[in-house]
Amino acid sequence: MSTKIKFKIVTPEKTVSEQEVDQVTLPVLDGQVTILPGHRSYIAALKAGEVMLKVGGKEILLVTSGGFIEFNDNTLVVLADTAEAAEDIDLKRAEEARKRAEDLKHEKVTMNEMEYARVAAAIEKEMARVRVAKKHHTRHGIKID
Repeated sequence: MSTKIKFKIVTPEKTVSEQEVDQVTLPVLDGQVTILPGHRSYIAALKAGEVMLKVGGKEILLVTSGGFIEFNDNTLVVLADTAEAAEDIDLKRAEEARKRAEDLKHEKVTMNEMEYARVAAAIEKEMARVRVAKKHHTRHGIKID
């Protein structure tokens, strides 16, 4: 049995990360799933949230806004709508984007189901970005204004 997982996360624009990892924890529609080497084959829908990679005792944080995951034969492929590393998130801009999405939700007196779903997804994505960025800043002693 292999002791590593071949991990790859891609978006429509680029490959965000490709490396061997010890384990991966991902946000799926039913909650969270942690994939370890030797895990059974698994396919799931990914939701907005934190992806945590463990590599040699270190934790690496990423954030996604949804997509799909497939694990088979110690290879985990994440097809994400968007994904970025925690250190690449501009916390101030993420907070501003979350606030704009919240304001839009409150400004619209009437919106159809599709508009509401789009605004709710934007809020969920930006909240995940803010949460992951704050966690990263706190762990690395970066001052949060």
